[in-house]
Amino acid sequence: MDQFINEIKAELGNNGDFHLQRDYLADAAVMLLGFNTLIDFIKTRTVLHKHAESILLQNQPSEELWRAIGEVIEGDVRKAISSIYEGKLIIHFENTGRFIIMEPVPAMLDRSVASPSNENVIQGALDSFTEGIDLNLGMVRKLVNSDEIRIDSFSAGPSRKNQLSLLYLDGQADVNLVNSIRDHIKKNIQMEACDLQGLAKMLGFPSWNAISKFNTTELPHHAVQHLKKGKVIMFVDRLPFALILPSLFWDMFAAENDRNFPLPIMLAIRLIRIIGILITLITPGLYVALVSVNPEVLQIQLALSVAQSREGVPYPALVEIILMLVILELILEASVRLPKSIGPTITMVGGIILGQAAVEAKLVSNLLIIILAATTIANSTIVGFQNSVSIRLFKYAIVLLAAIFGILGLVAGLVFIGAYLASLNTYGKSYLYLNLKGNESNGG
Repeated sequence: MDQFINEIKAELGNNGDFHLQRDYLADAAVMLLGFNTLIDFIKTRTVLHKHAESILLQNQPSEELWRAIGEVIEGDVRKAISSIYEGKLIIHFENTGRFIIMEPVPAMLDRSVASPSNENVIQGALDSFTEGIDLNLGMVRKLVNSDEIRIDSFSAGPSRKNQLSLLYLDGQADVNLVNSIRDHIKKNIQMEACDLQGLAKMLGFPSWNAISKFNTTELPHHAVQHLKKGKVIMFVDRLPFALILPSLFWDMFAAENDRNFPLPIMLAIRLIRIIGILITLITPGLYVALVSVNPEVLQIQLALSVAQSREGVPYPALVEIILMLVILELILEASVRLPKSIGPTITMVGGIILGQAAVEAKLVSNLLIIILAATTIANSTIVGFQNSVSIRLFKYAIVLLAAIFGILGLVAGLVFIGAYLASLNTYGKSYLYLNLKGNESNGG
């Protein structure tokens, strides 16, 4: 066995799915190398032999066949090994250092296009992105159907390369934004970017931001609408959603499906979402402020009603609400992690039975249960899971300030959050940017 094969076997021989097969192509003895978990060897060999027969029937030299089936390389063993890891087929000419890198017939590993599982669609297309980046790119290109679309692809990572793709519409996207993203990717191309934290580091975003710099969607129609607004879309291989840059404050309230409704209904839906975020932020802190710090603000009848609901509760309002908020977070996290067959049951047990039991045991008040239920429902109206998680985090800061300073602390908390949001920007684009002219471009 020649030196080339020995070196590759020394590197990959410990992998159980490494496949090495002797074959003949155009009367040349070759070795086929690759992973049988990534390559359909039977179909690939059939394609190869059909190519070879076609070349021989046309009386063309075998060199025409080699150039037709792939890239011919001489002696670079490391290149051959990295190509095998990428799922390519190596065709090695025996007793030489010469080989061909061929794109084989892949094994069926990607799922087909399916309905979205994390985003509900009303009066819209029901297809969603998959884990395969090429299929995702094809779905976007099919919907855009324009010569303005541009796609930049990168292979990122220290050893195991992960494919990234950057999509934008020429003439629509901010040139500075596109150049900044592209420059950061090229500068940090050796970083691992298989998740959003790794990707944020690659793009130079601070790790401690409470607000995500990305919006995500698994709906091709939504991604295309954002492209038309001048935003940039990123795909990462094996992530079944698109990343949208930049993320703006208004994205918490506006969903693309809203435009399937008449204008008054669309505005009403977005108004409900604005009310939802205000209820999520204000209501828990307002309860603590009015019960423990500023009860004099309430009318006497309402103050007596609140005091009666808390009769027998041994804890101060802050402990009471933090205790229940943490239990609520545990229920939400459990409902996400558990299988769908038992997740709703756990939610019902935690939300209804446990809440009722806590009230009857005089651990919390009836009024607090109502407030927490309203807060949880209101939080669910926010567009984007990452946005709703950020708002849930801000809620705790306001509760703490309200417990210390009452109504004044609640207002101060809202001011601090507003100032924090105003300080955010993505490559110079302010997070609070709002196009008041209603233009579709640039995030309006």
